[in-house]
Amino acid sequence: MYRSGVPEPKVEYAPKHYICRRAKGALELDGRLDKSFWSRADWTDDFVDIEGDLRPVPAKQTRVKMLWDDEYFYFAAELVEDQIWATLTERDSVIFHDNDFEIFIDPDGDSHQYYEFEINALNTVWDLFLVKPYRDGGPPVNSWDIAGLKTAVHIEGELNNPEADNRKWSVEVAIPWASLKECAAEGRKPAPGQFWRVNFSRVQWQTEVQDGKYRKVLNPGTGKPYPEDNWVWSPMGIINMHYPELWGYVVFVDGDVPKNFELPQDELLKWELRKLYYRQRNYYEVHGAFATDKKLLMGDEVWSIDPVIETTRSLFQITVPSSDGSGYFSIREDGKLWKE
Repeated sequence: MYRSGVPEPKVEYAPKHYICRRAKGALELDGRLDKSFWSRADWTDDFVDIEGDLRPVPAKQTRVKMLWDDEYFYFAAELVEDQIWATLTERDSVIFHDNDFEIFIDPDGDSHQYYEFEINALNTVWDLFLVKPYRDGGPPVNSWDIAGLKTAVHIEGELNNPEADNRKWSVEVAIPWASLKECAAEGRKPAPGQFWRVNFSRVQWQTEVQDGKYRKVLNPGTGKPYPEDNWVWSPMGIINMHYPELWGYVVFVDGDVPKNFELPQDELLKWELRKLYYRQRNYYEVHGAFATDKKLLMGDEVWSIDPVIETTRSLFQITVPSSDGSGYFSIREDGKLWKE
């Protein structure tokens, strides 16, 4: 089942990080981001292309703020836009067929059992749960809904009116921890000092005006719209958001804010394990069997790990000690990574 190849992202392992402060007071959602609630939250870096430095800097600015309290994980997104349009009005439509804003959350960072949320300028949402990434067999659970979800959209301009003075649209989202903690370590919301893996995407279609309405630009050779742009907070090095191991680190704090975030050594170790997972899956696709000799996967590169590889005809497990010697990290053929 897990014998297909897995493209290895062309990116240095340097996910973005964000220090998420505790919110003060209640949030009354209206989509506007100029209220005092958001004043204590920093902006993320501006979004970049999903492939990172391989592609040009996005033409339109996107950025996000985050806060948290005992009940909710809060998000605010600002999307600069002179063409504000949306068509989808039914919940759980494939929202990225419109321009949209997306949130991805993997609470325990094992790349399995994570959440995806999408919203368009009509405040129509699509929330789904991924048992595994698509590369590992999925499936997505579209019937899953975020109980208690709160959202709002504010438009500086006019929706679906090309003649309006359109400037940007902004989004507020409040997701209850009660809907997220199921897949979190120990089944609970984060404690101060802990981090979750999170990323954001903005889907942007090429659009033109015809007969006073926005229309996607069609490729005359195919008669279909040109591929959408994907602008993200933390670059993926591949046109695929479903590589949770590359998402950013959101660190939850209560009180003093650390001056710097240092990536734990175990996270770098886990990344090297992940690279071996890509290569083991790709090796099988070519050779019809998993590699038993680590040199076939590691080549002449410099690694900080000395893995133990175990294989059967259809399965593999690669294991290394944790950086402090307190246990072992393992990864298997379906991409699941865990510590024991």
